[in-house]
Amino acid sequence: MKFQTNGVCSRSIQFDVADNKVTNVSFEGGCSGNTQGVSALVEGMDIDEAISRMDGIRCGFKSTSCPDQLAKALKQYKAAH
Repeated sequence: MKFQTNGVCSRSIQFDVADNKVTNVSFEGGCSGNTQGVSALVEGMDIDEAISRMDGIRCGFKSTSCPDQLAKALKQYKAAH
């Protein structure tokens, strides 16, 4: 799934879900080290666990963050499937 981010430096997030596990996460744009770290940490994680851990994380004074945007993307995926 490709998710257009909002309010963060990254432009979009792509990911797959297989057997309720998050896989193949990649961010377009954003802070390379941080987005690679988030991608590596959630690889193989249960979708609900990933949402629980990342939902509501803020970046500085922004109301969201790249991890929060990934949580929103995963929620959107769940709602559609």
